[in-house]
Amino acid sequence: MANREGFTSGLILGATLGGIVGGVLGVVLSSRLSADNSESSNSLGDNKRNRNKGDRLTPENVETARLNLEDKISQLNQAIDDVRHQLGGVNGTISAEVHDSPSAEDI
Repeated sequence: MANREGFTSGLILGATLGGIVGGVLGVVLSSRLSADNSESSNSLGDNKRNRNKGDRLTPENVETARLNLEDKISQLNQAIDDVRHQLGGVNGTISAEVHDSPSAEDI
């Protein structure tokens, strides 16, 4: 019986101390996060306002953006083709490049 009484008082004491420590940590961390969020939201708002003033949808801007996107797409397609070639092709076929590397038996 003495064990159970000690357990109950320890449980209550631990829950109380844990609640206090958790509450203090929660207040400190939330105040830091709210300060960081307010600073970042102010800077984001300024950037958005400045960007909207300078950027107008003109045919030249649209054409430049389209050309940049086409360049990026072609770079991605080239990278995908290179990886496919290195991995051995489509449908799991193995290319000759893969067989040229020394295997564990050769070493």
